[in-house]
Amino acid sequence: MADVKYDVLGIGNALFDVLVRTDEAFLAKHGMTKGSMSLIDEARAAAIYQDMGPATEVSGGSAANTIVGIGSLGARAAYVGKVKDDQIGKLYVHDIRAAGVAFNTPAAKDGPATGCSYILVTGDGERTMNTYLGAAQDLSPADIDPAEIASAGIVYLEGYLWDPKNAKEAFVKAAKIAHDARRKVALTLSDSFCVDRYRDEFLSLMRNGTVDIVFANESELHSLYMTSDFDTALKQLRNDVNLGVVTRSEKGCMVVSAEDAVAAPAAPIAKLVDTTGAGDLFAAGFLYGLARNLPYKQCGELGALAAAEVIQHIGARPQVSLKELAEQRGLTA
Repeated sequence: MADVKYDVLGIGNALFDVLVRTDEAFLAKHGMTKGSMSLIDEARAAAIYQDMGPATEVSGGSAANTIVGIGSLGARAAYVGKVKDDQIGKLYVHDIRAAGVAFNTPAAKDGPATGCSYILVTGDGERTMNTYLGAAQDLSPADIDPAEIASAGIVYLEGYLWDPKNAKEAFVKAAKIAHDARRKVALTLSDSFCVDRYRDEFLSLMRNGTVDIVFANESELHSLYMTSDFDTALKQLRNDVNLGVVTRSEKGCMVVSAEDAVAAPAAPIAKLVDTTGAGDLFAAGFLYGLARNLPYKQCGELGALAAAEVIQHIGARPQVSLKELAEQRGLTA
């Protein structure tokens, strides 16, 4: 479409990631459920940080990671998320703009600090997240610019946005503007614990047409439909949404629509280092392909390629040009 300014615009919790390698004993000591995302307050954030070893600190947030990945693939990308006008907030704004992403959400002048996610990575590469939302929870409908939303081919929303009330309202407002402009709305379910909290609301968003495209991993899909049978859950997803994309780690992914069910393989890796951002970057590759009207299998292969890059190093954002990587594999449009 000629009037598309951005291929994809993402809306999410703008968070600064603090990543540290750790062991099972640390998780047990702090009462953490391995592989989960828990919301924490400022006091618990301080206690975890104090007890952590040397950390890698980098801008993050699920939808922001996806949008940075889309930019790395060479597409036009924009992001909406709330930070505070503090040191970490300024660093966050710099990082996302340096990645070629349009970011115009005004920073908060007062209120809580820029949000942080404390991410513990165990030896098997599994990540356990403890998130202090901070300023991110103050994203509100006022931060949604109708012209920006309407100018994006696809609006991408993260399930984590369903935690803060104001952000939930911003999410719904953005979806309506996008649909009024005949754009597509995508949702990632984010985390099986997130699905447990909001199962009925997520199903409602899918069934009433608020979202057109849903991204999930296997555990999120099983949680959504409360079944351990993959085929049963996949059939339900196919009935409930226009396009469903389910990642299955080393088994690749399944893409389902009313007309078709397509499988795409995982990309090979040398070594699994850190699964943080795997789903975020898979969504980046897939959405890039979708924006270029590529076949679903090729979209899945692009997603797998981007995910494979990010899980081979610490941190949830690509360290090389995904565009060059995709060109080397003959996957770009």
